[in-house]
This record gives sequence, C-alpha cells and structure tokens, in this order.
Amino acid sequence: MGDQRWEERRGSDPGDRRRPPAGQERGRKAELSMRRRRRIYRRRLLIWCLMGVIVFMAGLGSGWFLRGTTIRRLVDLSAIETPSWVDSQLLTINPYSRPGTKLAVINGIVVHYVGNPGTTAQQNHDYFEGLKNQSGSNTTSVSSHFIIGLDGEIIQCIPLDEKSFASNDRNGDTISIECCHPEADGAFTEETYDSLVRLTAWLCEEMDLRSKDVIRHYDVTGKSCPRYFVEHEDAWKQFRKDVKSAMR
Repeated sequence: MGDQRWEERRGSDPGDRRRPPAGQERGRKAELSMRRRRRIYRRRLLIWCLMGVIVFMAGLGSGWFLRGTTIRRLVDLSAIETPSWVDSQLLTINPYSRPGTKLAVINGIVVHYVGNPGTTAQQNHDYFEGLKNQSGSNTTSVSSHFIIGLDGEIIQCIPLDEKSFASNDRNGDTISIECCHPEADGAFTEETYDSLVRLTAWLCEEMDLRSKDVIRHYDVTGKSCPRYFVEHEDAWKQFRKDVKSAMR
C-alpha cells in the first residue's frame, strides 16, 4: 500500500506542479507582448519628440540667422510722413492713374525711367493727372508714386499706402520711382541721381527694406527700364551700394 502511494508520487512529473495551466501561460505571453509593444511605442514617441525638437530648433536658428533680411517688422504705411524735401502733389483718385487701392505690405522699390528725354517731373505728373479724363475703350493706365526731375526735384503722385500703375505684376507690393533723363540713353543727371539715392534710402529706412530689395523695372518684366541701369550693370550695382551707404 505504501509502495503504491510511492509509485503514484514517483509517477507524477515534478515539473507538472511548476508549469502553470495553459490559459495562464497564454495570458502571461499576452502580457509580455503588450509590454513589448508599449516599450516600442514609447521608444518611437521619444524619437518623434526628439525630431520635433530638432526641427523646431533648426527653424528658430534659421529665423535668427535671417533676422533683418526676410523677416521684417510690420510697417503702418499710412503713418509714414512725407519729408519736407518731397513736393506732394497727389493725383485725383481715378481708374487710370490713382485707383485708390490700398497696399497691405511693401516688399520692394522699383526704379524706372520716364522714356521721354528732356521732359520734366511736373510734365510727367500732369500727364498722369490728365489720364482721369479718358473715355471710350482705348484707355491707358499708368502712374508712379514718385517722379524725380532733371534738377533733382521730387514730386509725390500717390500715397505710400496705395497702388500705382508702373511695375506690372509687382504693383501690389512695391513703391515705384520714375526718373527723368535729358537724353535717349537714359543716363540721369547728377542731381537726379543724388535725389534717387536719397529718396530710395529714406524709403528703405521707413519700410524696413534693404538695398537688395531695390530692383529695376527690367527685373520684373525684362523691359529695358531704366535703360542706363540695364545697359550698364556696374552702374546699377554702384547705385545699390550708394543707397546702402546713405541708409542710417
């Protein structure tokens, strides 16, 4: 009897007493699998967070590096006061030369030449003003914010917060300057050039622009305007340098 009980006990695998039931084993494996997935998820989340921090810091660094070049302060164009050395003769609001369309922001200054050798700033201003009397289907729309004369006089035709008709598809974000010239080659007199530098530098300062934001009509459309600065690239580069030097 005792031997039988011993044999029964011996016949029982000791490992059977340590091995959990099948259902418990599956539950344990499922728990381990869940823990593994959680670790993988946390690891991936950490990686994505680190990548986000890196991207943010890179953007912040780029913004700091570009500060003062592409990132500018917001300028209230209507609050800019015209200096005493500019003769303000604003055009009458009309569809052809001063539409009265407000500008939200200024991203550049466009330099032009009038294309009519020997004409004065006042004559060009009066031409713009006379466009309001047009009628019929054959009309012209043209104007400029400023005109600089042969003796260096400056006439303002359009407020700084309104659009002019001078620079094609850049009319909506630029200030235009027309310059008179004595000859067909488009070369400016010394007085015209000096006033152009002074006016452009002042506009850059008031609108938080840089000399590189000053462009030619040629740079917008490929038109030979202002002719002398198009045909003499070195003169154009020197003009930009002179504007930069004139800025405070």
